[in-house]
Amino acid sequence: MEFEPKNCWEVFKSKKHVSAMDRLADQYIDFLSRCKTERETVDWIVKRAEGSGFRPGFSSAGFMKVHKGKSLIMVRKGKKPLAEGLRILGAHADTPRLDLKQRPLYEECRVSLAKTHYYGGIRKHQWLARPLALHGVIVKTDGTRINVCIGEDQLDPVLTIADLLPHLAYRQIEKKLSEAFEAEKLNVILGHVPELSAKDKEKKSARHNVLKILKQRFGIIEEDLYSAELQAVPAGPARYVGLDKGLIGGYGHDDRVCTFTGFEAFLKQDSPEYTQVLLIWDKEEIGSEGSSGAKSLFMEYSIEDIIDAWEPDTRIRTVFENTRAVSADVHAAMDPDYQDVHEKLNASLLGYGPVFCKFTGHRGKVGANDAHAEYVGWLRGILNKAGIPWQMAETGKVDLGGGGTVAKFLAVYGMDIIDFGPGVLGMHSPFEICSKADVYATLLAYEQFLKN
Repeated sequence: MEFEPKNCWEVFKSKKHVSAMDRLADQYIDFLSRCKTERETVDWIVKRAEGSGFRPGFSSAGFMKVHKGKSLIMVRKGKKPLAEGLRILGAHADTPRLDLKQRPLYEECRVSLAKTHYYGGIRKHQWLARPLALHGVIVKTDGTRINVCIGEDQLDPVLTIADLLPHLAYRQIEKKLSEAFEAEKLNVILGHVPELSAKDKEKKSARHNVLKILKQRFGIIEEDLYSAELQAVPAGPARYVGLDKGLIGGYGHDDRVCTFTGFEAFLKQDSPEYTQVLLIWDKEEIGSEGSSGAKSLFMEYSIEDIIDAWEPDTRIRTVFENTRAVSADVHAAMDPDYQDVHEKLNASLLGYGPVFCKFTGHRGKVGANDAHAEYVGWLRGILNKAGIPWQMAETGKVDLGGGGTVAKFLAVYGMDIIDFGPGVLGMHSPFEICSKADVYATLLAYEQFLKN
């Protein structure tokens, strides 16, 4: 009669499951280490998808379409007509970071630096005094696109943001945390050596030498930085955490763990009953704005193209009203050191499977999608039948917690949708932590959702 969430380690203790879990974890660590921007993530997916036979073009049974290099849709045609609805799994590939400003380069105190503007909800102090890498693209006036990745190779230098030494931080430590670390002081150190070969004294600067290095390595001039998207992100690979290697630490679990498991689950499908859709969005961390976010009409236009190619007499509203969807996004697992911000009866634990979050929003469910009871019951049924552990939780105590996902932007079409993904510790930090067992359980859960 009573309900207790099941521990994944106990459910998946057979050699078969343990071996599969370990293989998946290794693959995920490699993916997380390689893909630190939304563009890199989409490029990685495209290469894998092409190897599995997915091509552009809405006339085929399995196709994909990339939008602005940052969002992506993949579709596999089902046996049932589109009018009976789709199975949509949507995740986002963007992650909190530091974007270089449009005109970033300057020099102070004989040090060359770059101005940044933080992207998404970060805790500023977490980005100080740590190795950073520079990822992104630079587009020249002739349309040439130059990919940038500095700080990941062992022979590469890394970048960083200097922190204030404790001997001089007495005033700083007396301030509120929200005021102690200023956004305009999140300036990335680029260089220190002046251009010693310059004849002009004004050009004998570390800033000018940085420009010279960029010119030699990428063939760009300073003006090219105006048409660039460069992101300072944590340098180095994802790693196993803990003596037992049960946890995975790295940058970008939110939300690349759902992107990865959702994509892997999608690839495993074959001849589904319902047409399956995988959506990877950009801009979730800043409210899903812009032409590549979930607020855009990219999904709607793509589904219209599907209908025109496969069932031109079907109305799009009929398709959406009968669709069942998952907003594949991570959840805040209960932190051992900060349990007081959680309401324990409705909190999630690492290692107990992916988390249903019936509603997000904040204080009084403002800005939330609130999944219907009928839909929650259906999802419980398919996971229980498959023997996959799951749990349900809220994001912290009422009036203390809050957040948003893409769910409400799909809910406006009348489809059933709920947030569902693994728990994470240290969410939005440069080094987030998730459970290896939860990654495995999430993959299995997404498989069941797509094929049921």
